Amino acid sequence: MLMIGLTGGIGAGKSVVAARLAGLGAVVIDSDRIAREVVAPGTDGLRAVVAAFGPTVCLPDGSLDRPALGQIVFGDAPARARLEGIIHPRVRARTAELVAEAAPDAIVVNDVPLLVEVGLAPTYHLVLVVRAAEETRIGRLVRDRGMTVEQAEQRIRAQAGDARREAAADVLLDNNGDLAALHAAVDTLWRDRLRPYERNVRERRVVRPDQLRLVEPDPGWPAGYERLAARVRHAVRPAEVRIDHVGSTAVPGLVAKDIVDIQLGVDSLAEADALAERLADAGFPRCPGQWWDNPRFPVDVERWEKRLHSGADPGRPVNLHVRVVGTPAWRYALLMRDHLRADPARRAEYLAVKRRLAAVGPDLEAYSVGKEPWFDEEHREAEAWATATGWRP
Repeated sequence: MLMIGLTGGIGAGKSVVAARLAGLGAVVIDSDRIAREVVAPGTDGLRAVVAAFGPTVCLPDGSLDRPALGQIVFGDAPARARLEGIIHPRVRARTAELVAEAAPDAIVVNDVPLLVEVGLAPTYHLVLVVRAAEETRIGRLVRDRGMTVEQAEQRIRAQAGDARREAAADVLLDNNGDLAALHAAVDTLWRDRLRPYERNVRERRVVRPDQLRLVEPDPGWPAGYERLAARVRHAVRPAEVRIDHVGSTAVPGLVAKDIVDIQLGVDSLAEADALAERLADAGFPRCPGQWWDNPRFPVDVERWEKRLHSGADPGRPVNLHVRVVGTPAWRYALLMRDHLRADPARRAEYLAVKRRLAAVGPDLEAYSVGKEPWFDEEHREAEAWATATGWRP
């Protein structure tokens, strides 16, 4: 089962995206609809709202007077927090029931207006954000929901800002154009990413490139790492682990394979094995076979053993290196990253090595083997730098 979080600012058009996904076969869970159900007449949710805000929030027929309640809570943060404390736990409980009823191979889309505000992003395999210009959103709210411009602006201000919402997005769907363009984008996403992603998670298949392709530095790599790390942390909780961004995508200015490398630090490889299924469920299946890092000089063991997981998402390749905290391999991944960040000349040398090897051809194995002498030299250089600067991992 693949869990997708769908959100967007009020008036952005996420309901249109949800409807399109439902038509393609997704199981759509509408949090707004559930939020209405949990405060329907006769529910304990409605009784709790009345107890908190008084009988004036009910209509003569006993149903919730939403405009009256809205006037109380919008613009009043403590009041809104009280309302959310009543609604959100009930919505989560009903959502869990609906998810449990879905088929094992379902793509479940949870349409959540406040997904970012309540910190739900790490609980999904992927977060889709629908965006539109504020002026466009205000026009839609006035036209389609009968709001005044002032009311529309107030509702928009009560939600997370666009920058915060888009920082949580794995996929941004632009809804400033026509409906046909939005539908086409959703259809492509479903075919090329969501369907393969679901199958990969269910069948524990990893996405790994079979040929070398270097790309220029991407300013989105750090934010992408943060989203992935949050999912890893959620997947392994309550285990206390250290998670770090390592490898070339963690070093500004380096060309790299478009693969985010993450280091998950554990107390033992036995703990790594115990966490494997939880990581696979979260979209990070374990790579088949045995994996290790080549020791650096002076060599005291034959290999530095680790566990390797990769992403199941065809749209975001990732390597998750699971290493024991304090071991030479764990330390070297952090030392090399920090040394290259701190030393522009050394970073330039590594960049030259990368480009020279990549120019030979797309063979990944040859590229990896060709970097080994440089890594040995870098180990000595970085250790000297660590001693001189007092660096600690």
